[in-house]
Amino acid sequence: MKIRGAVLERIAAPVPFAESAPITVCDLELGEPGPGELLVRIEAAGLCHSDLSVVDGNRVRPVPMLLGHEAAGRVEAVGPGDCDIAVGQRVVMTFLPRCGECAGCASAGRTPCVPGSAANNAGELLGGGRRLRRDGEEVHHHLGVSAFATYAVVDRRSVVPVDDDVPPAVAAVLGCAVLTGGGALLNSSKPGPGDRIMVVGLGGVGMAALLVAVSLGGAEVIAVDTVAEKLALAKELGATSAYTPAEVAEQGVVAEVVVEAAGNIRAFETAVAATAPGGNTVTVGLPAPDARASISPLALVAQGRSIVGSYLGSAVPSRDIPEYVRMWRAGRLPVERLVSAHVGLDEINQAMDELAAGNALRQVIVFD
Repeated sequence: MKIRGAVLERIAAPVPFAESAPITVCDLELGEPGPGELLVRIEAAGLCHSDLSVVDGNRVRPVPMLLGHEAAGRVEAVGPGDCDIAVGQRVVMTFLPRCGECAGCASAGRTPCVPGSAANNAGELLGGGRRLRRDGEEVHHHLGVSAFATYAVVDRRSVVPVDDDVPPAVAAVLGCAVLTGGGALLNSSKPGPGDRIMVVGLGGVGMAALLVAVSLGGAEVIAVDTVAEKLALAKELGATSAYTPAEVAEQGVVAEVVVEAAGNIRAFETAVAATAPGGNTVTVGLPAPDARASISPLALVAQGRSIVGSYLGSAVPSRDIPEYVRMWRAGRLPVERLVSAHVGLDEINQAMDELAAGNALRQVIVFD
């Protein structure tokens, strides 16, 4: 079938992307879903730094590639064989499918699925191969989803069903921002009673972590960012206090649990330095592969501190997304506040500029 989607043609094009236009919105051919696969009509897709990291070259992926990994949509068709998802079901798409059989899947979310990671790196679906073609040539899938398009074929293990009362934009953001930010707390650090929680970097993932921190109730929640507007929004969303990184250092602000969600070295070093004795630094940001930080091993040992890496919030999507939906229904997790703008598919290059400049939380592409 013919679809329309946003294809990254080349990596590390000069900024602004609105001028260099590394992403082309074009027509493509989408193959039929195979066994264990679904055809999904995309309803909403969020723009995330994991998309930007491919565009700017921090995460090298094969091109041409149809981007987009955080999305929600309706199942339009099911591939041959038995399937527990029916046509018409709304699904959240997740960018790390789990085969359920490898050592990574046996870790309860602590480490990624081995076949899922291999398929993502190759630009393929978990079941193998690609379903996208343009002018007779294959186009790579982005993280098994390729959601910046009108339709997608995905592996069943790349989606989690949700009920119709969950709006598309909310459902989309659950699939990456909330899984990653919320999981940094609920899966990777598990704050105890009275623990102060600090979030460094208030993009979509960081603000999601802040929302989950506030939902825990009773904890002091500290927001850290360089952008005044984001600090003000954090206070609106329930943060106890808000600081710039310089203010954190000058005033000696510390917390028992510190989540770093900015994906740059300055933020990581700020987070480590602001971790109280006996506390945990959880890092979910994705800096450039050659980035290096400076920390004191002695301080870790002498003060009993830990640094934990958390990919996708150490999540098991089928386990965690239903819990976030319950929190959202109960009014404890106002995920819709993460959506800072709605954009059209044809505005994708300009939207990447907004993301790169740090001006946006979650821009969401809404499809008719």
